[in-house]
Amino acid sequence: MAKRQIFYSFHFDNDVMRVQQIRNIGALEDNKPVSINDWEEVKKKGKASIEKWIDDNMKYRSCVVVLVGAETANRPWVKYEIEKAWNNGKGLVGIYIHNLKCPRNGKSVKGANPFDQFNFNDGRKLSSVVKCHDPSSYDAYNDIKNNIETWVEQAIQQRK
Repeated sequence: MAKRQIFYSFHFDNDVMRVQQIRNIGALEDNKPVSINDWEEVKKKGKASIEKWIDDNMKYRSCVVVLVGAETANRPWVKYEIEKAWNNGKGLVGIYIHNLKCPRNGKSVKGANPFDQFNFNDGRKLSSVVKCHDPSSYDAYNDIKNNIETWVEQAIQQRK
C-alpha cells in the first residue's frame, strides 16, 4: 500500500505524547510535529493565523486522522479541522487513543466521538458515516500499528 499524506488532528496539550507514539509507527507519511513553542507562536497571532496554518498544513493531505483523547471533541480547532476535511472531500477517520500509555499520565478516559457534533441536513450525524475506531484496550499500540493504513485507505475510498 502506498504511503498516504496525513494530517493529524488532536488536542495538543492533553495528547501530544500519545500522538507521538502513533507518528513513530512510520506506516504513514505525515506532517511534521509542531513543537509547543511553534504552536504557541501561531496561537499568539490569533484566529486568522491559526486558520491559515491549518489550511496550509492540510492542503495536500489525502486524509485527516482525528486522534481522539479525553477532551478532543470539545476543542474548537479540532472541530474546524473536521469540518474543513469533510467540506474539502478528504478522507476522514477517528482513532481513540485513550488506551495508549502516556509516559507522564498513563492511560486516559475515553472521550466523546467528535463526529457526533456534526449533522447533515437530513438530521443524520457525521458519525453515521465517519468511522471512529476504538483499538484494543490491552494492546492499543499494536492494534493501531496493524490497522491504521487500512483505516486511512478505507476513509479515502469512502470519499471517492
